Amino acid sequence: MRMLSRRTLLAIALPAIAAKMARAAAAEDYPSQPVTFIVPFAPAGGTDILARLLGQKLEQRLGKPFVVENRPGAGTVIATNFVAKSPPDGYTIMMAVSSLAIDATLYKKLPYDPAKDLALIALIATVPFVLVVSPSLPVYSVDDLIKLAKKRPLNYGSGGIGTFHHLAGALFANMTGIKMTHVPYRGTAPALSDLMGGYIQLMFSDLGPALPLINAGNLRALAVTTTQRFPSLPDVPPLAEAGVPGFDAAAWQAVVAPAPTPKDIFIKLNIELNAIVATDDVHERLTDLGMNPVGTGSPDQLQHFLESEIVRWGKVVEAAGIAGSE
Repeated sequence: MRMLSRRTLLAIALPAIAAKMARAAAAEDYPSQPVTFIVPFAPAGGTDILARLLGQKLEQRLGKPFVVENRPGAGTVIATNFVAKSPPDGYTIMMAVSSLAIDATLYKKLPYDPAKDLALIALIATVPFVLVVSPSLPVYSVDDLIKLAKKRPLNYGSGGIGTFHHLAGALFANMTGIKMTHVPYRGTAPALSDLMGGYIQLMFSDLGPALPLINAGNLRALAVTTTQRFPSLPDVPPLAEAGVPGFDAAAWQAVVAPAPTPKDIFIKLNIELNAIVATDDVHERLTDLGMNPVGTGSPDQLQHFLESEIVRWGKVVEAAGIAGSE
């Protein structure tokens, strides 16, 4: 075999070295202009509040504005498609939620591939959900609820078809062998309102909006969906301890960007966001919002997490018979 000359080897290697140095320089200078931070929901919700908090902290640490832009609609598909099709230069990022994984199975056709066109920069927090019932319902434990559901039909509400509220309810029904009728609403607030009024009997709600209603006695909390109790509800057991062994489910909040974004920029943002989540004031604010701070994991580890979430919730979507929505 003929040995390549030193000059030939240099000719082959130098472009790759130059490209690597250019990427490193780009990451070092990043950001050199304002960054657009997309939120797939309307202003004032938990995801919007979180994005604005992170954007403010990133601006303080990196010296350039992180401008939050709300693009609600189509169950986050509008915003996600916008980000997936944006230039992969680190100047368009998004506050994503669990629906990024759920939608991969929920919709027959998406204008993007969640696992290939987008990548997680940082996992910010998990969001425990709480099983709440109408105070008029004569149940005081998960066991009471299961027994009642086997005697007469019950309706459970959600913030919409394919939301985490919906799938948590479907998972609960599947694991307990009960049948319930799903009643979708246009958001969490109207569902909780009807639950208080007794028009539906139960709901799996994110903790933030449910907690003040629980504390006021307007709703009764039976269990949380994670394996750990939540500090704000120390007397409310996990479902896994309350009669549904193995139940462990939480929504999540993560920052994502187009997958082809330079890895050095991914790593830089990952380090900054993980450090931000670790600060005492952000940790406290996330807890106040009903979230469990995470702030760990490399971009490569988080991509494996996203892929596993797509598989996991795909099974729930199919078992619930809601796969194949347009």
